[in-house]
Amino acid sequence: MLVGAERERRKGSGAARGAAGVRTFSVAALLGAVGMLLGGLPILAVVAFIVGLLAVVAYQRSREEDPGMTTEISLLLTCLLGGLAMREVALAAGIGAALALLLAARNRIHYFVRGVLTERELHDAALFAAAALIVLPLSPDRFMGPFDAINPHAITRLVVLVMAIGGMGHIAIRSLGERYGLPLAGFTAGFVSSTATIYLMGARAKENPAQMHGAVAGATLSSVATIIQMAVVITLIQPSLLHVFVIPLACGGIVAFAYSVFFTLKKLSNGDDLKGKDLGRAFDLKSAIIFAALVSVVLLLSAGLTTWFGLRGTLLAATVSGLVDAHATAASVASLVAANKLLVEEALWAILAGLTTNTLMKAIVAFKSGGTYYAARILPGLVLTIGAIWLATLI
Repeated sequence: MLVGAERERRKGSGAARGAAGVRTFSVAALLGAVGMLLGGLPILAVVAFIVGLLAVVAYQRSREEDPGMTTEISLLLTCLLGGLAMREVALAAGIGAALALLLAARNRIHYFVRGVLTERELHDAALFAAAALIVLPLSPDRFMGPFDAINPHAITRLVVLVMAIGGMGHIAIRSLGERYGLPLAGFTAGFVSSTATIYLMGARAKENPAQMHGAVAGATLSSVATIIQMAVVITLIQPSLLHVFVIPLACGGIVAFAYSVFFTLKKLSNGDDLKGKDLGRAFDLKSAIIFAALVSVVLLLSAGLTTWFGLRGTLLAATVSGLVDAHATAASVASLVAANKLLVEEALWAILAGLTTNTLMKAIVAFKSGGTYYAARILPGLVLTIGAIWLATLI
């Protein structure tokens, strides 16, 4: 009835009106339900075939006034949903509601596709879907190569994440404008990967220098997200470790936030914005692959050191693994503390080592993606943040 009510409002009146409205759609759903009850799938198939034929006849009669087939296809689907409701009530109800919403949002969807979405953005969305839904599931999920250090599935997932972060930033700029969109996108993406966020922000700033201040603010805010997420990870695994590390983390987060606010306010004072304009590509696949290759090299180096030195050097392992992911370092070290294999004081220095090398990695990717101009604006924030953490720890 909900789908039919939506169609009723659009079918018009008089001799040229549409063939199906609220009553026809309701009866079609009941017909599918009764067909399923009487004879199961065979009867439902016959009923759906007859409804499909009637829909074809209705389309042939009205195609001169309305060449679209939305009503006819929806009528057939509604009949099938009636049959589905006899077996999967929640699923049939959900699909029916989604169908009604899709039909009701016709004008908005048409406007978005024709007036808002660019051809380049549509191409990028298709490319991302192919990477996430085709390439990622097909990539082998096992370790291979030297030292069994490389997992193709994990590396592919990293490429998809980098593409997603780039797309998130693009959507944020299109929706909120550069001055607000980039900082918000950077902070949100930082919970996924701060290093990848800094890399993508650098690539965006290099492609469009007008976005430099917003990109720097977003990149710095991603470090704030890293600190927040690290605190959550440590709390979930070993709360006692956070008790001695909460003040250093808070100091680093405050410094990173203040630095990002400086660039955000600097951008606001300029007065120009890019909201609503064509901002180019949502992401650069080549940049995503280069970043994944860089991480693969670090993983290979880390695995080699672990093979050569074994478990003797927890500090060395944390230092190397921090190049890739500070959260993973904190999680592994906190797990050792929880298992009484490492003292809290020793764990503190191991996490600091991982944070420091992670900061070094961020500086490298900032220079690699955004060039000297971008890196010169990122480095002070990174140095001040890690310096605040170290200073608070020593005090």
